[in-house]
Amino acid sequence: MNNVSPGTRQKILQRAELTSEVRRRQQAGERCVFTNGCFDLIHLGHVRYLQAARALGNFLILGLNNDESVTRLKGPTRPLVPENERAEIMAALQCIDYVTIFPEATASPLVDLLQPAIYVKGADYMGAHGDQPDLTRLPEAQHVFAYGGAVRLIAYEPHHSTTELITKIKHLP
Repeated sequence: MNNVSPGTRQKILQRAELTSEVRRRQQAGERCVFTNGCFDLIHLGHVRYLQAARALGNFLILGLNNDESVTRLKGPTRPLVPENERAEIMAALQCIDYVTIFPEATASPLVDLLQPAIYVKGADYMGAHGDQPDLTRLPEAQHVFAYGGAVRLIAYEPHHSTTELITKIKHLP
């Protein structure tokens, strides 16, 4: 990350440094919002989702899946963009205050550590009854509920997904 602009570089933090910063801001009365994902190819759906998430609190943290976890989740041809590049792209977005890369299968360890006031995911994680998250697909929610945090699901932007974008690219002449 040698060529990363100083402002962007300051937003990409290791877990220990991020934890200190989050604690400082929480003690000052600020509301932490946390989300996580692969963010392999950024599209309008991502931007609108992240802007909506940021609007829920005072600062937004993005937990970014590392390359190995993206491969486990999305298959052997992914990620298309390496983790350090994805982190830099995400940190450059104004709505994101901090980015940290995580290797675990879920973001539950980060949620336990940071204890954000609000954990955000897309509405595609909604349960069958439409009023609660699907806990089988969103194990982080149980961790959030355990310390008294809130889970918010943000509406999915139809026809704006990385998978659809890849399909369009594959079908170009």
